[in-house]
Amino acid sequence: MHTLIASPFLADYLILRPDHRQAVKIGRAKFAELLGRAEDSTAGCPPWLADAARQRWGLDVAGKSLAATVLVRSPSAYGFGRASYELNLGCNYDCEHCYLGLKRFEGLDWDNRERLLHILRDAGVLWLQLTGGEPTIDRLFPDVYTLAWDFGMMVSVSSNGSRLHDARILDMLTTRRPYRLTLSVYGATEDAYDGLTRRRGSFKAFMRGLSAAHEAGLPINLNLVVTRHNEHEVDDMRALAERYSDSHAVFSNISPTIYSGAETLPSQSEQFLRERKPFTGCGAGHTHFHVDPHGMASICKVGRDPNVSLIGEGIEGLRRLGDIADSLMLRTGGCSGCALSGQCYTCRPLAKLYQEAKAPLTRYCQHGRR
Repeated sequence: MHTLIASPFLADYLILRPDHRQAVKIGRAKFAELLGRAEDSTAGCPPWLADAARQRWGLDVAGKSLAATVLVRSPSAYGFGRASYELNLGCNYDCEHCYLGLKRFEGLDWDNRERLLHILRDAGVLWLQLTGGEPTIDRLFPDVYTLAWDFGMMVSVSSNGSRLHDARILDMLTTRRPYRLTLSVYGATEDAYDGLTRRRGSFKAFMRGLSAAHEAGLPINLNLVVTRHNEHEVDDMRALAERYSDSHAVFSNISPTIYSGAETLPSQSEQFLRERKPFTGCGAGHTHFHVDPHGMASICKVGRDPNVSLIGEGIEGLRRLGDIADSLMLRTGGCSGCALSGQCYTCRPLAKLYQEAKAPLTRYCQHGRR
């Protein structure tokens, strides 16, 4: 297994350690040197790389085999750097606020998942988020995670944490350490947590998984999800996050489902409705994309239609995402002619979901706030 990754990333070239947030940026010539020596089993790590690894991570790679130490990824002609992949929409929770709506246990078989991971690698994806539903309950999660890691991707897992105490999963994550584990926090007590997830025993399972990951020294980021069910526990949720993680974020704006369903909106905590910053554009469909359980690639998790079948079209289908993204970002439909469109803080695909769900303007639009 590799200790470091050398990879192009958009217009840059990076040296990375799989479970660290810090990277080393190198020039084209140094990357070309690594790429040229990667297949030579007798080549050692060059002195400049040994110096960089020691200074950045305290690693001693001087004199070690380059091929055994660094996975050198080939450049891609497709220009993508990040992707998210929903392994399965199924989940062992039944949260009222969940934007996925219907949580069906459906997904690709292994042969097609393996093909999909080859496509992601060849498209240039360096950072890969594995998500769901709940990815760790998918029977092929260990296989997907392992292959993505072995391909030299910086793998993060978005999870409810309930399965992290499982010996097989924990062993895999400590052997092939993730870039990040992002765990959702739904309360600080059993009553609030189980009430939100609508699953008895979910808080105990979460705490068992969180404790196991923390004891293993895995890189944990906690997302505190605030709804009307747990708004009275926000301070306790923050305290829990500070005990178990170096970083956490608060998420309180509840969105409609991916099918424009409004059934999630009543769970919103009105007192924690957060003011968004103006939306100034993003790289969705140009530098990053999303893949659903059936291998359908879209510009992001929100703008899911139109999409591209990566299993049917292969990697060439990704070339169409840029034009799809540009068309979806146009201020059309309910936002056509809006005088505030230049200051809007909601991207067009998300605004479309709110509009189709007939959500109050206060949820997504400056007109409602004013």
